[in-house]
Amino acid sequence: MATGFYSHADCLLHDMGQWHPECPARLQAIEDQLIASRIDSLIERESPPLAEDTALLRVHTQAHVDYVRSRSPVEGLAEIDPDTSMNPHTLQAALRAAGAAVAATDAVIEGRYDNAFCSVRPPGHHAEPARAMGFCFFNNVAIAARHALEVHGMQRVAIIDFDVHHGNGTEAAFSGDSRVLMCSIFQHPFYPFSGADNQAPNMCNVPMPARSKGMAVREAVDMMWLPRLHEFKPEMIFISAGFDAHREDDLGNMGLVEDDYAWITDQVREIAKRYARGRIVSCLEGGYNLSALGRSVVAHVRSLAGI
Repeated sequence: MATGFYSHADCLLHDMGQWHPECPARLQAIEDQLIASRIDSLIERESPPLAEDTALLRVHTQAHVDYVRSRSPVEGLAEIDPDTSMNPHTLQAALRAAGAAVAATDAVIEGRYDNAFCSVRPPGHHAEPARAMGFCFFNNVAIAARHALEVHGMQRVAIIDFDVHHGNGTEAAFSGDSRVLMCSIFQHPFYPFSGADNQAPNMCNVPMPARSKGMAVREAVDMMWLPRLHEFKPEMIFISAGFDAHREDDLGNMGLVEDDYAWITDQVREIAKRYARGRIVSCLEGGYNLSALGRSVVAHVRSLAGI
C-alpha cells in the first residue's frame, strides 16, 4: 500500500490578498518540490469531496457554521479578524480542506492507504468550535479525529501538532476528552498566547522558547511526547503538520530544518506501527517560506511513505 495525497484546485482559489503569507503559492511550492524530489510517482493522488455539515458539526457549533457561510462574499474580501478574510472562493476551499481530512480518514481506516497527507488550505488548528481565527475557518484535524471516534468507533486517537503556533482550536475541541491525547510543541510566548497554562490531563503541550533548535525539540518529543503516546496506545494518529518552525520561516522564530521534521515523523510513524496499524492522517497547517515549506513537506511525506 501507499501514502495517499489529498489536494484540490479549489484550495488554490482562497486568497486573502497579495500581502498575505497564507497564499495559494504555498500549495504550488509543495507540488514543485514533490516533482523535483521525484517522489510524486510514489504517492497516490486523491481529489477530496466537500465536507458535509454533519462532519463540521461534530466539532463546530451550528452558529459558527452559519456565520462562516453568511460571511462568504460575492466579491472582494470579508474580514473575519485582522489576519483572516474570506474571498468568494474561501467557503468552497474550507469545505474542501475539511472534506480531504475526512476522506483521508475513511481511506486509511478502510485500509486503502497506510497513511495520508492532505495538502490543503485554509489551515484549521486555530479554528475553535465557535470561532474562526488565525487564517483558519474549520478545524480540519479536529473534524477528522471526531469522525474517526464517532463514525468509525475508535476508542483512542492521538493528535500531534508541531506548528510554531499552539493549536488552540484543537485543544478547545478536545480538552478533557479522555479518548484524545494531544501532543504539541510550539513557540511560547507567541500567538495565540495559549497552551502553556492550565492544561487538561489529556493535553501534552510543550512550550518552547524562541530560537529553539532541532535538538531541543527532539529532546522534548523524546522525553515528553513519546512516554505519553506509549501509555495511551492510540488506535489512530492525526498530525497538524505546520512547518513554520523552520529556521527560514519569518512568521516564527525557531530553528527546525527538514531533517527534524523527518525525525519527528519517524517517531510518530513508529508509534502508529506499534499501536495503530500504521494509521496516520496528516493535514497541512502553517509554513510560509515557500522553499522551506516545499522541502519540509517532501521530508515529511518521504517519512510517511517510508522512502
